[in-house]
Amino acid sequence: MVRNLEKWKADDWFVSHYNYADEVRKGFHLPDRVQIHDITLRDGEQQAGIIFRKEEKLEIARALDEAGVDRIEAGMPAVSKQDMAAIKAITHEGLSAKIFAFSRCAKSDIDLARQCDVDGVITEIPSSDHILEYAYGWSQEHAIQLSVEATSYAAEHGLHVAFFTIDATRASFETCWKLVNAVASEGHMDSLVMVDTFGVCSPEAIRYFVTRMKERIKKPIEIHCHNDFGLAVANTLAAVTAGVEIVHTTVNAIGERVGNGSLDEIALALEMLYGVKTGIRKERLYDLSKVVERLSEIDMPPNKPVVGDNAFTTESGIVAGWWNRLEQLNMPLEMFPFKPELVGQRPVRVVMGKKSGKDSIAYKARHLGLHIPDDKVEPLLTRVKETSEQKKRVLTDEEFKLIVREICH
Repeated sequence: MVRNLEKWKADDWFVSHYNYADEVRKGFHLPDRVQIHDITLRDGEQQAGIIFRKEEKLEIARALDEAGVDRIEAGMPAVSKQDMAAIKAITHEGLSAKIFAFSRCAKSDIDLARQCDVDGVITEIPSSDHILEYAYGWSQEHAIQLSVEATSYAAEHGLHVAFFTIDATRASFETCWKLVNAVASEGHMDSLVMVDTFGVCSPEAIRYFVTRMKERIKKPIEIHCHNDFGLAVANTLAAVTAGVEIVHTTVNAIGERVGNGSLDEIALALEMLYGVKTGIRKERLYDLSKVVERLSEIDMPPNKPVVGDNAFTTESGIVAGWWNRLEQLNMPLEMFPFKPELVGQRPVRVVMGKKSGKDSIAYKARHLGLHIPDDKVEPLLTRVKETSEQKKRVLTDEEFKLIVREICH
């Protein structure tokens, strides 16, 4: 049985009713609302080659706040004096979002975070025995001791403590649980961050892992996923179906190695496909993406979901034929899952190129105010296709007008 019709078809979007079928959602433990903890300024900047200066971090933080992000992870104070200054500047910017710092489980890192006047800290420690042994040369007992001391110290000084378990998805459950339980019972955690550090889980595995952890701990759980198998968004969503209440995201999916879960994709999927509120101001997503694209100097592929420049652009003659009619009927949701203006995108565009058809000619002629005789349509289309193939790109409107003048006059 399918219910909740208003969730799969609204004024601004039209997705599949199967998302809300009782049989599909059986066993879900969805929260009513998910908090967005954005890590663009920390994990996002960890992508090789990205550097955000202080003023750039401030600009991104303002844009994140305007987009309705709940929590901003402003950076790691221990990285540099410049980063510490940027974090402190963000905390004094008067933003609505809570500001967090990232720290190791060390009192010295906590002290640096305190000097930045942040609301909370993400305290990280390895949770897998093999990373502890081979990457750190530590015993688990040493990791537990550091974690208990650091989290207790942070809480004593009034900081919200999110305990961040590095490599949790490759640790044996009991090894990870021993660490988590020690911090929960002997140290302090306001929330637990379950971390797929190397992006090695399937959505089904993430859901199982979260479910199993929630059976043992009654703290809010956060999810932090990497994208090594292209599953960061899917894994984040799977975690939410198991009851996760806080999700970690980056703008444009930037981040360590191949990145993290993309803020825009996660927010829209949660709201439209799952019916879970995020508080994100969707109309700000495109501009937010452009701010981070400019300052990171990482160009977004034009076909990126939600904020890609070609998300509402079509070249295919068949699809242009659909739009030629649907635009006049004011029915964009027959062709797109959501309206471009919902996410601050540019209006729908039909471009001329190798894949264009006669309907493309008709559409362009109507929009550009051109008169094209019926007997000129076929030669005009042939020239458009040939020119596009030669140039190996779609044509500009000026190039199309020039061809029309040459063929029709």
